[in-house]
Amino acid sequence: MSEQKKSYRKGGFTFKQFFVAHDRCAMKVGTDGVLLGAWAPLNATKYALDIGSGSGLIALMLAQRSEQVQVDAVELDDAAALQAQENFDESPWSERLRVFHQDIITFSERPNHQYDLIVSNPPYFEPAVACRDEKRDQARYTGTLTHQVLLDSAKRCLALDGIFCLVLPYEVGQKVESMAMESGWNLAYRAQVQDKAHTPYHRMLLGLTIKMTEPVISSLTLKQPDDSYTDEFISLIQPFYLKY
Repeated sequence: MSEQKKSYRKGGFTFKQFFVAHDRCAMKVGTDGVLLGAWAPLNATKYALDIGSGSGLIALMLAQRSEQVQVDAVELDDAAALQAQENFDESPWSERLRVFHQDIITFSERPNHQYDLIVSNPPYFEPAVACRDEKRDQARYTGTLTHQVLLDSAKRCLALDGIFCLVLPYEVGQKVESMAMESGWNLAYRAQVQDKAHTPYHRMLLGLTIKMTEPVISSLTLKQPDDSYTDEFISLIQPFYLKY
């Protein structure tokens, strides 16, 4: 099937090597997930875990990036878990992708592996004001999956030399980083993301480890003044976006 024909498929988002249906997921394919899927350091990763996988976007991106990685995806929502499994089954890497329909707290009590890489595009709003859509509320608001619970669950699943990577709004990321340091984590990577040069940072990509390491701090600007993407951002998305 040509890329032009692929681009007309409805109910989801077409990438160069796979299609993500997301019509039954509360949270749709977006820049945050794409950023994390393209940025997370794979290195020699054999086992990866995607917490709160949603449509399975990030897991699919990891599978495309490495021929050796096995990716487990944990998703609590019924419809999203089923849709992620369907997306995995239709992808070229179905044998390396699995969905576990359960909450991460239960999963982390007896994880399948000690994972080399864990990724998460987690809920980030405090539940003071609920969304009208219950499923979207679950996807966007921390509720019972607080950031502390997420950090603790990830630590139980992570290999000693592994990395736990998250994408968060910038101010939330600052709080989560401080919370992680107080919980015995160490900072390995922090990428501060801004829409354009000289605009405030609006997203943060974090890489946390159990072992002490020298952190790598960087910045990423997404757009030029004319709204075209920067070369740095294009280099991240080029393996995935049809246009590049």
